[in-house]
Amino acid sequence: SLMLKKIAGLFSRKGGAASAVAKNAKNKVYSGTEAALHDVKDGSVLIVAGFGVVGVPENCLRILNQKKHKDLAFITNSMGLSDWGHGPLLQDAQIKSVTGSYVGENPAFEAQYLNGEIELEFVPQGSLCERIRIASAGIAGFWTPTGANTLVQEGGFAKKVKPGTTEAVMKTEPKEGRQFEGADYILETPLTGDFGLIKAWQADKYGNLRFRKTARNFNPDIAGSCKVTVAEAEEIVDELHPDQVHTPGCLVDRVFKGELFTNKIERLKLKEEKKEGEEEKPKKGNPKREKIIKRAVKEFEDGQYANLGIGIPVMAADYVMGVIDVNLQSENGLVGTGPYPTLAEVDHDLINAGKETVTDLPGSSLSKSTESFGMMRGQHLHMTMLGGLQVAENGDLANWIVPGTMVKGMGGAMDLVSSGSKVIVCMEHTAKGGAPKVLDKCTLPLTGKGVISRLITDLAVFDFKDGKMELIEISKEITEEELKKITPSNYVVSPELKFMEDQKLWLWNSNLKKK
Repeated sequence: SLMLKKIAGLFSRKGGAASAVAKNAKNKVYSGTEAALHDVKDGSVLIVAGFGVVGVPENCLRILNQKKHKDLAFITNSMGLSDWGHGPLLQDAQIKSVTGSYVGENPAFEAQYLNGEIELEFVPQGSLCERIRIASAGIAGFWTPTGANTLVQEGGFAKKVKPGTTEAVMKTEPKEGRQFEGADYILETPLTGDFGLIKAWQADKYGNLRFRKTARNFNPDIAGSCKVTVAEAEEIVDELHPDQVHTPGCLVDRVFKGELFTNKIERLKLKEEKKEGEEEKPKKGNPKREKIIKRAVKEFEDGQYANLGIGIPVMAADYVMGVIDVNLQSENGLVGTGPYPTLAEVDHDLINAGKETVTDLPGSSLSKSTESFGMMRGQHLHMTMLGGLQVAENGDLANWIVPGTMVKGMGGAMDLVSSGSKVIVCMEHTAKGGAPKVLDKCTLPLTGKGVISRLITDLAVFDFKDGKMELIEISKEITEEELKKITPSNYVVSPELKFMEDQKLWLWNSNLKKK
C-alpha cells in the first residue's frame, strides 16, 4: 500500500544516511558546536529535545541562529521563549514549519502562525515522543487511543492559514482508525529527520550519555531517530560506568561540550517560609480558582498515583503536600513531585508540567518521556486532573485551542484523557464576560470525546456517567434557577444535592487516618 511504501522510504533513507556517516566507536567527541553541526543546510529537518526550557540543546540552537540557516523544519515538544532557545530562530524567520505538541509559552510563534507565516502540525505529546522513538527502533507504526475522534484523527486542522484570515491554505490529513476490544484507536507512524539535537549532562568519548533529573524528557527518545544524532553535554568524561548510561553510544553520532549553559528557569516558584511562631499566611490568588482547588483536593485518596495538568490543577499540589500521601506524576518524567523549593533548594533541572521549580520526595523516580506517557496510556495512574475551555453534557472536553485566537496545543492532555483513568476537569464556570463554558455541545475542537468523570467549577460539581450529566453539588452563592441560566446543557439534579461549601475537606495523616 501507499502507506507501507512511505514508511519503508523513511527507514531506507535513514539506513542510507547511517551508512554514509561513518561512526567512530572509539571517539565521537567534536571540538565544539560549530564543528558538530558543520553540515546542517537550509531546509534541514531537525528533531529538537526539551520540555519548556529544561533539557534543551541551547548551544545547537544558538549556532543555528548565528549561521542564519533558512527554511528549517522543526520537530519538537515546545518552542522555547521569545528571546531564548527556539525564539531567536523564529524572530529571524529561519523556521519554515513546526511539528510539536505545545507552543503556549512563545507568543512570537503564535503570532507567526496566525499571520500565515509558518506551518504548524500539532501532535499529542505522548504520540510525539513515541513516533520519534519508533523511528530509532525500526517499528513501522503503532495504534493508540490518543486523539481518536478528534481533529488529530479526522484531519482538517489548518497547518497554515491565509494571512489576516482563519482560512486554511494547508490542512492535516485524516489518520487511519480501527477498533480493538470495542475502543477506538488511530495509527501513528514514525517521525524522523536529518539531525537529532539533544542535551546531556555527561557524555563520554564513546557517545554514551547520562541525563540529569527532568532534563531527561525527550532526549533519550530522540537518540538514533535521525540520520545524525548530535549531543551537547555539560561535561565530557573519558568513560561512563555502564550502570550510569541512560543512552548507549550506538545511538549517538557526535558529542561535544557546550560552550555556554544559561541554566534558564522559566517559572521560579518558592516555598513560603515562615519564622518560628509565625502564623501561616493565607494563600493569595484568584478567589474563584482557590475555591475550585479547595474542592478539587477532596478527590485525592491516600496512596494514589495522580497527574496534575497545567493551570488550576497544578495548584492542588500546594494543598496536599505533607497532608495526604499521594504520588503526583508529572508528564515530563517525575513521579513523586514534591513541594516548591526554598531558594537554597532551587534546581533548574527539576520542574513540574507547569514548568515551575519543584522538589522531589523520598521514593520519587525519573523517566524519559515515552515511559512517562506509557504510565498514562497503560492505566497505571488512578486519576488525572486538568483544566478546560469547554465541557459538554455528554462528557466531551475541549481545552487546547481557540481557532484564530489562541494557539497553545494539546500538550499531554489528549494522552491523559484517553488513558481510561478517572478524569477530573477543573475550570471557572463561565468565561470572561460571562459566556457559558458548560454546554450541550462543545463548539471548540475536542481534546477527548465522552472522557470526563467529574467537573468542578466555582459554582457547581457535576458527575458524568453513561453519557449523562448530573448536578451533585452547588455553591451557596447561587440558586439552582440562576445556575441553569448560565449552564445551557441538559443535566439532571441529584436527589441528594449538597452544597459545595458543606463538603468537609478530608485531611490524612501519615498513619492513614482521617482527621
